[in-house]
Amino acid sequence: MVTYQPSARTRVTRLPKRAVYDAAQVHAILDEGFLCHIGFTVDEQPYVIPTGYVRASEKLYIHGSAASRMLRTLDQGIQVCVTVTLVDGFVLARSSFHHSVNYRSVVVLGTARLVLDREEKIDALRRFTNHIVPDRWDEARQPTDPELKATSVLVLPMEEVSAKVRTGPPIDDEEDYDIPIWAGVVPIHMRAGEPIPDDRLSPAADGFDIKRLTRFS
Repeated sequence: MVTYQPSARTRVTRLPKRAVYDAAQVHAILDEGFLCHIGFTVDEQPYVIPTGYVRASEKLYIHGSAASRMLRTLDQGIQVCVTVTLVDGFVLARSSFHHSVNYRSVVVLGTARLVLDREEKIDALRRFTNHIVPDRWDEARQPTDPELKATSVLVLPMEEVSAKVRTGPPIDDEEDYDIPIWAGVVPIHMRAGEPIPDDRLSPAADGFDIKRLTRFS
């Protein structure tokens, strides 16, 4: 079993029994998600920005416009915090104090670098596209040189990593278990809806098979 060695910054100290350092579990969380939040500080002003990401082995790739202040800032070698959270259920307890959420989350700390190698950049963009819809990259038009120039890709090594997971029913105070109120877990699932064709869809275009979005099935 491959595990991440927690650093002083990534060791879970609040409810450490929920900590996960197993690489396979961390990878599974990251691969199921598709949206991360990136925290960083500029001139003592903190920012948290949502963006897409993709994992490739022990690297996280993020991308966006080359004009993006966030990407231009992160390329300067500042410390960054990337978080991904999946919500699995609402935990309804007998007391308001013990209500909770079942979740899986990952935190990655470090410094990101700009991807300058053309092949690595294209490979990362391919991974981004296929992370959302499998095999979509080969169906769509490939990016032109101007489009590649207008897009920045950053890579963050997964060196300081930890995950935190809550599962199971509510945990009430012993004296509250006899209170006649419903308690338990309401599962939360993300589902894809019926595809809506673009108004200018070519008559020659095939339909979209929703079953390809296996993450949302």
